[in-house]
Amino acid sequence: MDLFLTEMADVKPLIHNRMAPTACHNGATDAQKARKAAAQMNEYLLRLPLELALIPPVKPDDMLSFKRPGVQDAVFKNLRLGKYKVAAALDVHAMSRRQARDTLVTFLLAHVRLGNRCVLVIHGKGHHSKPFPALIKSCVNHWLTQMDEVQAFHSATRGQGDYGAVYVMLPKHAQQKVAAREQNRRGSHLR
Repeated sequence: MDLFLTEMADVKPLIHNRMAPTACHNGATDAQKARKAAAQMNEYLLRLPLELALIPPVKPDDMLSFKRPGVQDAVFKNLRLGKYKVAAALDVHAMSRRQARDTLVTFLLAHVRLGNRCVLVIHGKGHHSKPFPALIKSCVNHWLTQMDEVQAFHSATRGQGDYGAVYVMLPKHAQQKVAAREQNRRGSHLR
Protein backbone atom coordinates (compact mmCIF):
# COMPACT_ATOMS: atom_id res chain seq x y z
CA MET A 1 0.00 0.00 0.00
CA ASP A 2 2.97 2.33 0.79
CA LEU A 3 4.36 1.74 -2.67
CA PHE A 4 1.00 2.58 -4.27
CA LEU A 5 0.63 5.82 -2.28
CA THR A 6 4.18 6.84 -3.19
CA GLU A 7 3.50 6.30 -6.89
CA MET A 8 0.23 8.20 -6.71
CA ALA A 9 1.51 11.16 -4.66
CA ASP A 10 1.76 13.61 -7.61
CA VAL A 11 -1.50 12.51 -9.34
CA LYS A 12 -4.20 15.19 -9.54
CA PRO A 13 -7.88 14.40 -9.99
CA LEU A 14 -9.39 15.15 -13.37
CA ILE A 15 -11.45 18.31 -13.59
CA HIS A 16 -15.00 17.71 -14.80
CA ASN A 17 -16.00 20.25 -17.42
CA ARG A 18 -19.70 19.62 -16.88
CA MET A 19 -20.36 19.05 -20.56
CA ALA A 20 -23.59 17.35 -21.40
CA PRO A 21 -23.24 13.79 -22.56
CA THR A 22 -23.58 13.23 -26.26
CA ALA A 23 -27.15 13.75 -27.32
CA CYS A 24 -29.28 10.68 -27.35
CA HIS A 25 -32.20 11.25 -29.70
CA ASN A 26 -35.45 9.64 -28.68
CA GLY A 27 -37.13 10.99 -31.81
CA ALA A 28 -36.03 11.51 -35.36
CA THR A 29 -33.68 14.32 -36.28
CA ASP A 30 -34.79 17.07 -38.65
CA ALA A 31 -32.79 15.49 -41.46
CA GLN A 32 -34.42 12.11 -40.84
CA LYS A 33 -37.86 13.72 -40.81
CA ALA A 34 -37.09 15.53 -44.08
CA ARG A 35 -35.90 12.27 -45.71
CA LYS A 36 -39.03 10.47 -44.52
CA ALA A 37 -41.26 13.24 -45.87
CA ALA A 38 -39.46 13.19 -49.23
CA ALA A 39 -39.78 9.40 -49.46
CA GLN A 40 -43.47 9.61 -48.61
CA MET A 41 -43.95 12.31 -51.23
CA ASN A 42 -42.16 10.22 -53.88
CA GLU A 43 -44.26 7.18 -52.97
CA TYR A 44 -47.46 9.15 -53.54
CA LEU A 45 -46.22 10.68 -56.77
CA LEU A 46 -45.61 7.16 -58.09
CA ARG A 47 -48.93 5.83 -56.78
CA LEU A 48 -51.17 8.66 -58.04
CA PRO A 49 -51.54 8.30 -61.80
CA LEU A 50 -51.49 11.04 -64.39
CA GLU A 51 -52.64 8.73 -67.20
CA LEU A 52 -56.24 9.52 -68.11
CA ALA A 53 -57.03 5.85 -68.73
CA LEU A 54 -56.50 5.17 -65.00
CA ILE A 55 -58.69 8.03 -63.76
CA PRO A 56 -62.44 7.38 -63.62
CA PRO A 57 -64.22 10.47 -65.01
CA VAL A 58 -66.89 12.33 -63.06
CA LYS A 59 -69.29 14.94 -64.40
CA PRO A 60 -68.84 18.67 -63.67
CA ASP A 61 -71.96 18.82 -61.49
CA ASP A 62 -71.43 15.50 -59.66
CA MET A 63 -71.24 15.56 -55.89
CA LEU A 64 -68.04 13.95 -54.60
CA SER A 65 -68.21 11.86 -51.45
CA PHE A 66 -65.85 9.34 -49.84
CA LYS A 67 -65.53 7.89 -46.35
CA ARG A 68 -63.07 5.29 -45.06
CA PRO A 69 -64.29 2.53 -42.77
CA GLY A 70 -64.03 3.66 -39.16
CA VAL A 71 -65.08 7.26 -39.76
CA GLN A 72 -68.18 7.81 -37.63
CA ASP A 73 -71.39 8.75 -39.42
CA ALA A 74 -71.88 11.84 -37.23
CA VAL A 75 -68.35 13.03 -38.01
CA PHE A 76 -68.93 12.53 -41.74
CA LYS A 77 -72.25 14.36 -41.53
CA ASN A 78 -70.54 17.34 -39.90
CA LEU A 79 -67.92 17.31 -42.66
CA ARG A 80 -70.62 17.16 -45.33
CA LEU A 81 -72.45 20.10 -43.75
CA GLY A 82 -69.26 22.16 -43.52
CA LYS A 83 -69.33 22.37 -39.72
CA TYR A 84 -65.59 21.86 -39.26
CA LYS A 85 -63.22 24.81 -39.28
CA VAL A 86 -61.26 24.79 -42.53
CA ALA A 87 -57.57 25.22 -41.67
CA ALA A 88 -56.45 26.09 -45.21
CA ALA A 89 -57.57 26.04 -48.82
CA LEU A 90 -55.76 24.96 -51.97
CA ASP A 91 -56.90 25.98 -55.46
CA VAL A 92 -55.77 23.53 -58.16
CA HIS A 93 -58.44 24.15 -60.78
CA ALA A 94 -56.25 26.11 -63.22
CA MET A 95 -53.20 23.85 -62.89
CA SER A 96 -51.92 21.10 -65.16
CA ARG A 97 -52.51 17.51 -63.97
CA ARG A 98 -48.91 17.05 -62.85
CA GLN A 99 -48.78 20.40 -61.06
CA ALA A 100 -52.16 19.76 -59.40
CA ARG A 101 -51.09 16.31 -58.21
CA ASP A 102 -47.73 17.45 -56.85
CA THR A 103 -49.22 20.50 -55.15
CA LEU A 104 -52.08 18.48 -53.67
CA VAL A 105 -49.78 15.84 -52.18
CA THR A 106 -47.43 18.46 -50.72
CA PHE A 107 -50.35 20.44 -49.29
CA LEU A 108 -52.07 17.46 -47.65
CA LEU A 109 -48.90 15.97 -46.17
CA ALA A 110 -47.93 19.36 -44.74
CA HIS A 111 -51.31 19.74 -43.06
CA VAL A 112 -51.17 16.21 -41.68
CA ARG A 113 -47.82 17.10 -40.05
CA LEU A 114 -49.33 20.33 -38.69
CA GLY A 115 -52.20 18.38 -37.16
CA ASN A 116 -54.95 20.14 -39.13
CA ARG A 117 -58.13 18.08 -39.47
CA CYS A 118 -60.03 19.78 -42.26
CA VAL A 119 -58.84 21.51 -45.43
CA LEU A 120 -60.60 22.70 -48.56
CA VAL A 121 -59.42 21.71 -52.04
CA ILE A 122 -60.83 23.77 -54.90
CA HIS A 123 -60.78 21.72 -58.09
CA GLY A 124 -63.38 23.63 -60.10
CA LYS A 125 -66.19 22.08 -62.10
CA GLY A 126 -64.29 22.01 -65.40
CA HIS A 127 -67.21 22.38 -67.81
CA HIS A 128 -64.80 23.33 -70.61
CA SER A 129 -61.72 21.28 -69.71
CA LYS A 130 -60.05 19.06 -72.32
CA PRO A 131 -59.89 16.17 -73.22
CA PHE A 132 -63.08 15.66 -71.19
CA PRO A 133 -65.19 17.80 -68.85
CA ALA A 134 -64.24 17.88 -65.14
CA LEU A 135 -60.69 16.68 -65.80
CA ILE A 136 -59.05 18.10 -62.65
CA LYS A 137 -62.15 17.30 -60.58
CA SER A 138 -61.93 13.66 -61.73
CA CYS A 139 -58.22 13.54 -60.93
CA VAL A 140 -58.66 15.04 -57.46
CA ASN A 141 -61.53 12.65 -56.73
CA HIS A 142 -59.38 9.63 -57.66
CA TRP A 143 -56.17 10.85 -56.02
CA LEU A 144 -57.83 11.60 -52.68
CA THR A 145 -59.16 8.04 -52.45
CA GLN A 146 -55.62 6.72 -52.99
CA MET A 147 -54.04 8.69 -50.12
CA ASP A 148 -53.99 6.89 -46.77
CA GLU A 149 -54.04 10.19 -44.89
CA VAL A 150 -57.42 11.18 -46.34
CA GLN A 151 -60.06 9.88 -43.94
CA ALA A 152 -63.01 11.33 -45.85
CA PHE A 153 -64.01 14.03 -48.30
CA HIS A 154 -67.23 15.58 -49.51
CA SER A 155 -68.26 18.31 -51.92
CA ALA A 156 -68.31 21.69 -50.22
CA THR A 157 -71.36 23.70 -49.24
CA ARG A 158 -72.71 26.34 -51.59
CA GLY A 159 -70.87 29.19 -49.85
CA GLN A 160 -67.47 27.49 -50.08
CA GLY A 161 -67.37 26.22 -53.63
CA ASP A 162 -70.33 23.87 -54.00
CA TYR A 163 -69.48 21.06 -56.47
CA GLY A 164 -66.25 22.83 -57.46
CA ALA A 165 -64.52 22.11 -54.13
CA VAL A 166 -64.24 19.39 -51.50
CA TYR A 167 -63.76 19.37 -47.75
CA VAL A 168 -60.99 16.91 -46.93
CA MET A 169 -60.78 15.31 -43.50
CA LEU A 170 -57.29 14.35 -42.35
CA PRO A 171 -56.44 12.06 -39.42
CA LYS A 172 -56.28 13.32 -35.88
CA HIS A 173 -52.86 14.26 -34.60
CA ALA A 174 -51.70 12.08 -31.69
CA GLN A 175 -52.24 14.93 -29.23
CA GLN A 176 -55.77 15.47 -30.54
CA LYS A 177 -56.55 11.78 -30.02
CA VAL A 178 -55.39 11.96 -26.41
CA ALA A 179 -57.41 15.14 -25.78
CA ALA A 180 -60.55 13.65 -27.35
CA ARG A 181 -60.17 10.43 -25.36
CA GLU A 182 -59.76 12.44 -22.14
CA GLN A 183 -62.78 14.63 -22.96
CA ASN A 184 -64.92 11.59 -23.71
CA ARG A 185 -63.77 9.89 -20.50
CA ARG A 186 -64.62 12.95 -18.41
CA GLY A 187 -68.04 13.35 -19.99
CA SER A 188 -68.98 9.67 -19.90
CA HIS A 189 -70.73 9.96 -16.54
CA LEU A 190 -73.08 12.61 -17.97
CA ARG A 191 -74.68 10.22 -20.48
